[in-house]
Amino acid sequence: MDTPPTLLILGTRGIPAAHGGFETFAEKLALFLVERGWRVGVYCQDEVPTVTQRFRSEMWRGIELIRTQVASDGPKATLEFDWHCVRDAARRDAVSLVLGYNGAVFLPYLRLAGRKIFTNMDGIEWRRPKWSFPVRAWFWLNEWIAAWSSNRLVADHPIIADHLATRRPRSATAMIPYGGVPIPSAPVAPLAKLGLESGRYLVSIARIEPDNSILTLVEAFSREPRGMKLVVLGTFSDKIAYHREVMAATGPEVLTPGGIYDASIVQALRFHARAYMHGHTVGGTNPSLVEALWAGNPVIAHDNPYNRWTAGEAGLFFKDEASCSEAIGRLIADDILAGRLKKAALSRAQEKFRWQAVLEHYEREALALTGGAAAPELAAVKLADKSSG
Repeated sequence: MDTPPTLLILGTRGIPAAHGGFETFAEKLALFLVERGWRVGVYCQDEVPTVTQRFRSEMWRGIELIRTQVASDGPKATLEFDWHCVRDAARRDAVSLVLGYNGAVFLPYLRLAGRKIFTNMDGIEWRRPKWSFPVRAWFWLNEWIAAWSSNRLVADHPIIADHLATRRPRSATAMIPYGGVPIPSAPVAPLAKLGLESGRYLVSIARIEPDNSILTLVEAFSREPRGMKLVVLGTFSDKIAYHREVMAATGPEVLTPGGIYDASIVQALRFHARAYMHGHTVGGTNPSLVEALWAGNPVIAHDNPYNRWTAGEAGLFFKDEASCSEAIGRLIADDILAGRLKKAALSRAQEKFRWQAVLEHYEREALALTGGAAAPELAAVKLADKSSG
């Protein structure tokens, strides 16, 4: 029997997903490919006081979790983890899918070992003003290394694809966005605990950072009485000046419950919101915005090419505090507008951000890097798909 195609996933903290968009994507892709006859391994970071066993494998839902111990923390731990993952992947006969390029300095080692590399280039990290110059220089260097060490690149947004075309020929990049799933209903109980009513609040779900315009959102909403609430989900710290500034700007109708990581509660908050507020100024197809579209949320978003492409006709866009305040007022006052944007959100989600289409595209790209020789199990699935279609 032919050997099934094998994919290794590097660049995340691991699965089951508990940390963010890349981990959620890694989990969904791994489960999808295993069902279609692939062998899949996902590297998982274990921070320990002392390394006792560098690599340890365990199986989870048919996926090999390659638990990798590192005896450090913070950015140093991430780099150490990335290096050991690359070192191990170089010994395995598999395509390596790398999520992000922050540790791309190690990818030439993997390429010299004769392995095929498929890299999701994420956002243009070195452009984020929050980073110091040395950090931005490091990201810039790693972006170039990833672009030229990888056999194939993935951009999750057309603007990212345009940017990567300045690094490699455009034909080297596949444009594959993030995905989401419909939210047909959600309980109202989580709302009551926060003193909220369905349809009577707006919500922001993001890290509390200047890049995400949180201060602008809060100041715009707090300009005047709204008769609704604004819920700002995110972890605040009194030690961070920007966080203190945001908290000082909150009016009486702004709630800051902190970070909420229970997916069912976050889903309910999305589903019952009058609108989703998205202040991200940089990046590609942001997972939180995609999830808002699948929840049927009208969107009030910062006006930039990333958000305009993702939200499409579902959005009202702002450039500053004044235009943000105006958009909030329009959406609160106009039920017809809110209904139109809600319909547009669901249409946009269905058109561009279906997980099935996203995962199938990744599979095609990965399979091409294996030489296109599918395992019998995979071929059987493909034949079944064709016959059912």
